[in-house]
Amino acid sequence: MKKYLSLTLTGILVFSFLAGQAYGQSADEILEKMIQAQGGRAKLASIKDATVSGTFEMPAMGMSGDMTRYHKEPNLFRMDIEVMGMLITQAYDGEIAWALNPQTGMTEEMPEVQAEYFKRDTLGNAALLNPKKYGISYAYKGKEKIEDKEYHVLEQNFSDGYTITMYLDPKTYLPYSIKAIALDQMMMETETESIMSDYREVDGMMTAFLVNIFQGGEEFVEFTVSEIKYNTGLEDSFFKMEK
Repeated sequence: MKKYLSLTLTGILVFSFLAGQAYGQSADEILEKMIQAQGGRAKLASIKDATVSGTFEMPAMGMSGDMTRYHKEPNLFRMDIEVMGMLITQAYDGEIAWALNPQTGMTEEMPEVQAEYFKRDTLGNAALLNPKKYGISYAYKGKEKIEDKEYHVLEQNFSDGYTITMYLDPKTYLPYSIKAIALDQMMMETETESIMSDYREVDGMMTAFLVNIFQGGEEFVEFTVSEIKYNTGLEDSFFKMEK
């Protein structure tokens, strides 16, 4: 159970959401438009923590359950998954990435390769507002057609060479699709795509309430948001590995 659920749901984070001159617009201009579309710099900067609750379905495995994600800027993260009567917890406290083994009830540090992917995904709005501070740069790659619509393509590049590609709606500048390499249920690298839809405004922030994640071209999980709460005062200790 732990093996195939471990990390694979973290691609939802890529919700979360998140230089140079090219094609008449710069990466900075496209990035700024995306920031404004999500609520604006002032609003994003005012978000100190977020709690996102919802349900998920894994059609290929015939599984479903509840999930709650907790994030505290810039990179504290915790995810609690309830499935088949078990609780699975994955978290990062800013230094250690850890998980609760539902079979033993014990907490343990994630394997190094898994931890590297997990840590990278825990950056929240800081990756958009202060990218240079975290060794992140952006590159605009022009437009790409998906089905019958062209989307702006913005690359998010990390200092270690890892790249996330974002496809932004040309009218709203909200992310439609995000592609990256992630680990699958067998801990093998595979291309993962997250498609965001059903955007709604919550406290001045635009957020996707439906996320469909594909691995290797096949649908892996669907996450439906039921509630989002901002600035609830999450303590750092909430993200620490439990002894």
